[in-house]
Amino acid sequence: MTTMLTVLLGLLLSRLVSIDAQVGVCYGRDGDGLPSQQDVVNLYRRNGITRMRIYDPDQATLRALKGTNIELIIGVPNDALQSLNDQGAANTWVRNNIQNYPDVRFRYIAVGNEVDPNNGNSRYVNFVLPAMRNVQNAINAAGLRNQIKVSTATYTGLLGVSYPPSNGAFRNNVRGFIEPIIRFLAGNNSPMLANIYPYFANPNSNLPYALFSAAGTVVTDPNNGLQYSNIFDAMLDAHYAAQARLGGGNVQIVVSESGWPSAGGNAATVGNAGTYYRNLIRHVRGTTGTPAKPGRSIETYLFAMFDENRKPGEESEKHFGIFSPDQRPKYQLSFS
Repeated sequence: MTTMLTVLLGLLLSRLVSIDAQVGVCYGRDGDGLPSQQDVVNLYRRNGITRMRIYDPDQATLRALKGTNIELIIGVPNDALQSLNDQGAANTWVRNNIQNYPDVRFRYIAVGNEVDPNNGNSRYVNFVLPAMRNVQNAINAAGLRNQIKVSTATYTGLLGVSYPPSNGAFRNNVRGFIEPIIRFLAGNNSPMLANIYPYFANPNSNLPYALFSAAGTVVTDPNNGLQYSNIFDAMLDAHYAAQARLGGGNVQIVVSESGWPSAGGNAATVGNAGTYYRNLIRHVRGTTGTPAKPGRSIETYLFAMFDENRKPGEESEKHFGIFSPDQRPKYQLSFS
């Protein structure tokens, strides 16, 4: 009996750890007066945040992460993609930024972020997949194939159709870019990373639907009868539908960014942002999945750790932090 209880307790604890670990936080450094990398890692640990995304192989951050058990998404910046089209350069990148840090728990490598044939970074389109292949080759050669997955981070802007979710499809001129990437991920049993932001989906049209606070069903998909009470699930299922059309029906999606600004735009308030982050954490920690993918975990990374006053673009881009640069929390969020 004691042995059986021990086994059951172990299974329960592993399940709880798995649920709690579904939530990570992105760590960008595009701001003034931010804490040192070591202080940031200490802040993650104090708050029970067990997963992190960084956007470049910052050596000070990697040194600070050694021995912490924080799981990491490490990024290859878009402006480095062309260089990694050379296998030797990819081997060096993996050696310098992965193999040299055996005490860091790497989870994914994001080879490029939001590369899009239709926007200002279209010049990187032809470099993404060759870089992914070369990084994968280097990971394989290092004996890390089963430990670290190679992917890229996409976003909802690549979709030409997102409503209803079951009709989700990539834009016509995106398919030639994204389909071989999806097939690469399927062949390597790697997830797609996707940045999903209900804030940019016209939240003023139905704010409760965007903030996970609607009283019940808001949208019913006419093709399959699936009911949606929040737009996050609808956007995620549209991504799944779009992937399935291009051979990626079994490719898991990791939400590599999602957040809400506290200032600088319509509906961008501290109250709305706090509501979004709290409800998002609660939602992805559950086991319900999405209407189209019930029971499937939704690994999600909040954007972002800090306000970043040097971010380009709209004013709202500077106000996504869940902490102020002085390390004070903007919201009461629970990560453990």
